[in-house]
Amino acid sequence: MTEFAVWAPDASRLRLRVAGHPDCDLRREDDGWWRVDLPDIPPGTDYAYLIDDGEQALPDPRSRWQPQGVHGPSRVYDDTAFDWTDHGWTGRQLPGAVLYELHVGTFTAEGTFDAAVGRLDHLAELGVDLIELLPVNAFNGVQNWGYDGVCWYAPHESYGGPDGLKRFVDAAHARGMGVILDVVYNHFGPSGAYAPLFGPYLAEASNTWGRAVNLDGPHSDEVRRFIIDSVLMWLRDYHVDGLRLDAVHALVDHRATHLLEELAAEVETLSTHVGRPLSLIAESDLNDPRLITPREAGGYGLHAQWNDDAHHALHSLLTGESQGYYADFGSLECLSDVLTGAFFHAGTWSSFRGRSHGRPVDRATVPGHRFVAYLQNHDQIGNRAVGDRVASTLSPGLLRVGATLLLTAPFTPMLFMGEEWGASTPWQFFTSHPEPELAAAVGNGRRREFAAHGWPEGDIPDPQDPATFARSRLDWAELEKPEHRETYDFYRRLIALRKSRPDLSDPRLDRVDVRHGDRFVVVRRGDCVVAANLAPKSQRITLPGVVRAVLLATGAGVTVMRDVVELPAESAVVVAAP
Repeated sequence: MTEFAVWAPDASRLRLRVAGHPDCDLRREDDGWWRVDLPDIPPGTDYAYLIDDGEQALPDPRSRWQPQGVHGPSRVYDDTAFDWTDHGWTGRQLPGAVLYELHVGTFTAEGTFDAAVGRLDHLAELGVDLIELLPVNAFNGVQNWGYDGVCWYAPHESYGGPDGLKRFVDAAHARGMGVILDVVYNHFGPSGAYAPLFGPYLAEASNTWGRAVNLDGPHSDEVRRFIIDSVLMWLRDYHVDGLRLDAVHALVDHRATHLLEELAAEVETLSTHVGRPLSLIAESDLNDPRLITPREAGGYGLHAQWNDDAHHALHSLLTGESQGYYADFGSLECLSDVLTGAFFHAGTWSSFRGRSHGRPVDRATVPGHRFVAYLQNHDQIGNRAVGDRVASTLSPGLLRVGATLLLTAPFTPMLFMGEEWGASTPWQFFTSHPEPELAAAVGNGRRREFAAHGWPEGDIPDPQDPATFARSRLDWAELEKPEHRETYDFYRRLIALRKSRPDLSDPRLDRVDVRHGDRFVVVRRGDCVVAANLAPKSQRITLPGVVRAVLLATGAGVTVMRDVVELPAESAVVVAAP
């Protein structure tokens, strides 16, 4: 027997339409769920629901497979049919890991899970531990960043659907790498969001992307369950090793137990059962360490959060950019505060917000690995007007200085796809909305947004133009060019050094010592010392200890004299100086 079940608490009638069968009514239960059991419905059979006396056939809100897109029927999927080979997989913990963020649609020319499998050996050689995929759940259209998803249980069909994602995870595990999925539970995308037709999934409140999700109003118990069950499904049925929770500050929840705390408890239970670490990583604009504070100490108990302050401190210092939210960043004092305390805005004044912002991190008790840090990510590149990477702005020397400061910091480092070879391809904002009005609204909104910041509207790429998507694809042929291969080899050696020296992965913030001078910074990490010269001229820098060995240099020309190092312009060195 195959059970069909859907939650529709306000419906007066619910019918099921199964391919090759007459429509049938579902029976209503007291909790607002409707159910029916049918014999001989094999996997691969299409089905849909009809609400009340309407004739519009709607996909299942919990659909596991949408082969005809988000507007088409759902398809019965058998989770037990996939032949996993990762039976010995014990997982990858977040502490000590190096993350790598990629977008399936632009990581390869084909834009599929299977094509991405063909590049996994590259990531393993680089030293990646966890691959973070931008959202892969189904959205309307073919190309999209993924944050317009509407089917929270179904992998996008053009990427390869549910079996394609399982093949990718299985292949990553075979190479010793875990997989983290970026998931969006703070809003539904603008097209194909049929779940709210079945029940009160939406609240009256709004956020940046539209109506917020109903987490604390009437009937919100089932809405929360809808999210929690989706989280558990990815981790359990797809063998995924963690989730990155998009913009959790947009989750409006006034209950005594916040959804995030509830998620952390349920994921911990699942992790105990499956016998491998499962990580929850938050993206938050709040600079609130309560997210990553253990539940026993009154926090939400998440495992990590993205740290935009680390990005802003590095980016503004290296590029000199000071517009918008970079206004308070860019000094060496700022970098020092971040390296030793994670947040720069920690109950301090934010000129961009016009108010104080954030809360201090307890350096003595909160480990740095709970903060994911990056020199680049999809947002910080793609939300620039033309999607330009820092490689297009910085000199090769400063690019390596930035990488060195990132990968020797006490945080969990993350790279964005192509960063490891200084990719020249941009990462631009692209969509493929079939609806002309929606497509026009997105493009016009994008142009107005950047025009307000001084960019000519004609310079802003059209998100709907296929060329915008095509430009954003990685060009793997660049790896054959000497300058890109040299950058890749440097990143590989730098990651290997981080993993070979316990001091460089030590997450204790109160063990990081930073001093700085005129465009130089020295960071002591136990018996390792990182010295970086950001000036356009050579500098002689005194180190806190006698140099025993040079572990890594960003280029040639480094001279060491006992406890003094002479660094060429825009260069860095890592030394052993016990």
